Order: sequence, then structure tokens, then C-alpha cells
Amino acid sequence: MADPSSYRPKPGQIPDSPGVYKFRDDHGRVIYVGKAKSLRQRLANYFQDLAGLHPRTRTMVTTAASVEWTVVSTEVEALQLEYSWIKEFDPRFNVKYRDDKSYPYLAVTLGEEFPRVQVMRGAKKKGVRYFGPYAHAWAIRETVDLMLRVFPVRTCSAGVFKRSAQIGRPCLLGYIGKCSAPCVGRISAEDHRELAEEFCDFMAGRTGAYIRRLERRMQDAAEEMEYERAARLRDDIGALRRAMEKSAVVLADATDADLIAVAEDELEAAVQIFHVRGGRVRGQRGWVTDKVEAVTTAGLVELALQQLYGEERGDAVPKEVLVPALPDPVEPVQEWLAARRGSLVSLRIPQRGDKKDLMATVQRNAQQALGLHKTKRASDLTTRSRALEEIARALDLDAVPLRIECFDISHLQGEDVVASMVVFEDGLARKSEYRRFQIKTFEGQDDVRSMHEVIGRRFKRYLQEKQKSGEWTEEPSADAPVEDDGAPDVMAGRPTDEDGRPKRFAYPPQLVVVDGGAPQVAAARRALDELGIDDVAVCGLAKRLEEVWLPDDDDPVVLPRSSEGLYLLQRVRDEAHRFAITYQRSKRTKRLKSSPLDAVAGLGDTRRQALLKHFGSLKKLRAATIDEICEVPGVGRKTAETVAAALAGAAPSAPAVNTATGEIIEDDGAPSAALPAERGQDR
Repeated sequence: MADPSSYRPKPGQIPDSPGVYKFRDDHGRVIYVGKAKSLRQRLANYFQDLAGLHPRTRTMVTTAASVEWTVVSTEVEALQLEYSWIKEFDPRFNVKYRDDKSYPYLAVTLGEEFPRVQVMRGAKKKGVRYFGPYAHAWAIRETVDLMLRVFPVRTCSAGVFKRSAQIGRPCLLGYIGKCSAPCVGRISAEDHRELAEEFCDFMAGRTGAYIRRLERRMQDAAEEMEYERAARLRDDIGALRRAMEKSAVVLADATDADLIAVAEDELEAAVQIFHVRGGRVRGQRGWVTDKVEAVTTAGLVELALQQLYGEERGDAVPKEVLVPALPDPVEPVQEWLAARRGSLVSLRIPQRGDKKDLMATVQRNAQQALGLHKTKRASDLTTRSRALEEIARALDLDAVPLRIECFDISHLQGEDVVASMVVFEDGLARKSEYRRFQIKTFEGQDDVRSMHEVIGRRFKRYLQEKQKSGEWTEEPSADAPVEDDGAPDVMAGRPTDEDGRPKRFAYPPQLVVVDGGAPQVAAARRALDELGIDDVAVCGLAKRLEEVWLPDDDDPVVLPRSSEGLYLLQRVRDEAHRFAITYQRSKRTKRLKSSPLDAVAGLGDTRRQALLKHFGSLKKLRAATIDEICEVPGVGRKTAETVAAALAGAAPSAPAVNTATGEIIEDDGAPSAALPAERGQDR
């Protein structure tokens, strides 16, 4: 690990001007490229106290062995040079979007004597007009099949075209009217090129004028009683409209725009792009990246813009680019986009209307892409094995932790304090062994004390299970099991009961993870020490900087941001957090919906509903006499006396709340003043 002060330039050496800088390691490899409006100010940020740096930045500067820079005239030049260097050197600490597939385009080879319509992938070529990208090649073929009826452009390969010309006979498409057969001279090269250009105009969104022209020709043919030609034009119009229906109108003003959305967490980010041309979605693509550098949403957007338009020119860069966050500063990026297009480009955040609604759709696609990527990553056996090995090395464990248990505390302003325990075996969630806890020994908000109680209760039961045989009965109100996910048991030798089912809390983990930092870790370790358990490792994962804390260590363990081990720990922690919040919210909802009638012995749901329906509200039922209660069908005098006694001894229940308006609904059904906004949030 290098000391950044060993290669720090002298203050006077760094110019106070725009430029691009490169960090190199001790082998001379470029490991990071960045740009700056002021090189002096930006580079000074890297050479401050290491404790004040973001963990990702800290790892980069301690890996580097030298820094160099290049001065440019403007920030736009800096942006262009940064993109070129990232593409050339592929630095390990720069965010790089990786595409999981090659997207197909609808391409028209206008550079050839007889332009051809085809599906193309890979790098773009000169003299070719591209439309898309599309999600699937079959979508292109369906569209082309409909349009060849109206625009019979050549689609055959060079070999087929040459052979047809030699034998003087066109291919099948030429016979069925879906090719104008330039190979045998049915149409001249000039007319065929004009046909290909009309095809491109239609695909570019100029559809209305062409369809109106066909409709006029159809009407003229009908007036001249050329009904066969009119019928063919009618069918052509229908085919074009069906082709247009495959990409519905999303922006009524025929806008040309690209919409970019970002979904991210602490470790990864997914970018989705919708290409809208002529108001219709003409293509979609997306990327996923590891966040190996400290980067904001605006920074991710800027990197996406560089990758998306770095090789594009002209109309490939649309007039309008809609993003979730603007790069800072935004002016150089706008100038760079305008230079690539050759005219002004609007880069902005949609605020209202159809564009904002469409951006929400793109955002949902980005979230789904990130979730799908995580699912694929978690399901890979090799990746899971590597993650467990990385955790074992980082925490200095004797063996990989095949069973990991994670605990989290959840409450709302100190009320309904609960805890969760989730279990991962061999890197996969084992939902049948999840457990839920209520905090019993105290009231109020104290996460450290709550963690100590929960860890103590869990392992106290583990020791009890070791000492006795048979089924151990736990309190259902405290620790209710959840549904089994059907996953096979990957742990051999597990203690089981007579039915072959694993005993609750009978199997110890190799690693306990707590959601929190040093205080929570110390509480968990103290609980284990009090029980004499010294063969279970403990660590904590602090959410703010994703640092791993160990007992009795003053400094956290910082795993690389691209580490599979950190990814697994984060997924375990997030699952415990989700499970705890779900339980806490269900308890709060149940408490708010509770009624004094619930405590009346022998009064079931049917008679409770009958009482409330008869009197209209709990307030009126409380004011009723025993004789009036007896008038309810199915309620005898003894039950009526029990109900009256229960309501007389119970405090008035909490008022119901209209969740749509925030109004308090009194027992008599009349709304009262609105509740103040709820303070705090779920933990």
C-alpha cells in the first residue's frame, strides 16, 4: 500500500486550469482517469488525510504510485479527452458500464449502389443508416415484413443478389412483391435508392405525410374506377399502420428524445435508455456497472452520456435528452453534445406531463434491470463460493461461513420495537429459518441494548437445545416462524426432531452479522461472551459507508467495492432490514386496529360484526344498556353483560384514521381534525 504523500506534487507544480489527470500504479498502469475545471483544486482533494477520504477514493490513492495531468483549453475538451482516455486505458477504478448483450439495429446500407435493409449488431459502419436499438431481432423482422409491402427494398445478401443477376431470375421475395428486384433490372438504381430513402424517412418518424399521400392516391384510384389499385393502396396503408402500432405514441408532439434513468445502490448501478423518435419508442437499451469509485447519480448520468454519444454524430444525438439528474456543471456537457449533433441539444430533467410519466416508466425498467442482475449474480454457484472465501479472508476466519445469521432492529420512534433474524446458507437465503423477536426487557429506543437482548435470547435457546432432547416450545408471540421457501437443506448433520425437521435454533452459525457499527458489534460479542460461546464470529455492516466492523477493532475492514464478499454481506443485511420492517409495520397496524371487543371471552368475529353493525359505532355500543345489547340477534344476556363490563372498564380506543385524507374518524363516524404528519421513519 503506497503512501500518497510519497508522490504528491508540489503545490506550485499543479496548474490552476482545466485538464484531465491520470493516476498510475507502481507498474505504470493507468488505474484512474478524471477531469477537473481546476486541476490544482481537484488534485488537492486526493492528498488530504486518508481518514477523511471516501473508502473507494482511499483505496485508489493508496494503490496509485504517481499522478500526471494534461492541460486543455476548455471543460468541453476535458470531457472529450477524459472519454478518450477511459476508452483507451480501461482504468480499474473508473465506473465502466458493461452491456450484457449486443443490441440489434435496423440498418439500411445507403453506401451501396443498391441499398439493403437488414438486422445489424456490433460497431456502426459508415454509409449505413441505423434505427433502434431494438430489444429483440424478431421485432425488427416483423416490422420490416410489414413495410416491404409498401417499400419493396432489397433485403438479400450480396451472394444471393449476385446469383439472381447471373441467372436473370429474382428470388422468392421478388415474385411475391416484397422486393422490387433490382437484381434483374425491374427497377433502376436511382429509383431503388429513392425507395430506400422513403423507407428511412418513414422509420425516422415522418409517417403522417406519407400515409396521407397514399390515402389521396387511393381515393383518386377509386374515383377513376381502378379498384384493384385502390384495394392494393388500402392494404398498403393498413400494413403501415400495423407497423406503426408496434411502437405506440408516447409523446404527442412527435418529439425526438432519449430518456435516461438510473437505479442504484451502494455497490452497483443500472442505466436504462429509451430512444423516442417521432413521439414513438423506437429502441431500448441498458447497462449495469459496479460503483468502484465514489460517484453520484449526476456522475452516473454524465458517464452514461459519454458512453451513449461518444461515437455518435449528427441525428444519432437527439435534440432533447431527459435525465434524472444534471451533471455538475451542466454547460460543458451540453456544449459537447451540441458539437456532436451539430446543433443545440436540450439536456434537462422532466418536470411534468407525458415526459415525466415516460421517465417514470424508464425508471421502473432500470429498477427491474438492477434487480434481475442481482438475482442472476446471487444464483451463480461460483460467485457465491468466491464471496464466502472473500469474507473468510477479510474477517480472518478459519473456514468459510457456510451459515450466516444477520440481525436487525426496527422501531418507530421507540414504539413497537422488534428484531429480525435471517439465515443464509451457502450464500442463499433460507427463509424457513427466519425468526422474529419482540423486545421484552425494556421499553423505548436503544438499538445497542436491543441487539444484546436478541443475540442473548437466540444463543441461550441454542444452548438449551444442545442440552435436552425432544421438541422445544418457543413463545409464538415472540418468535414466529415464517414460510419455507422450499430450498433443499445444504447443511449436513443438523439436529432434527422425530419428524426429521430441524430443531429451532439448534444449529449455530459460523458468522453473526449485525446491522450497525462498532456499538452494535460490541453488544453482540458481549452477549456471546456472557453465554460462554467463543466459536461464532461476529461482524457488523454499517450502511453509510458499507464498512465491516469487528469486535475490539478501532478501524473497520474496508472490502473493495467490487468484492463479491461485500455484495453478499450487503444482501444479507438488506434482507434482515426488510424482514424487520415488515414485522414492525404489521405489529403497528394490528395495534392501531385493536378493539376492546377483541378481549371479550367467547365473542367471535361474527357477533362482534353484528354488534358494530347494529349500533353503528363503538361509541354508541359503549353507551347502550344491557337490554339494548340483548336485542342484537345471537347475543344473550350473559354475553351482553360481559360486553358492557369490558367496554366500561376499557379506555376509549385510539381513533381510526382516514389514510387518504389524514382525518381522524370518531366512533360516531364523523371526521375530526387532520392528524399531524408522523415523525420519524421505520428502521
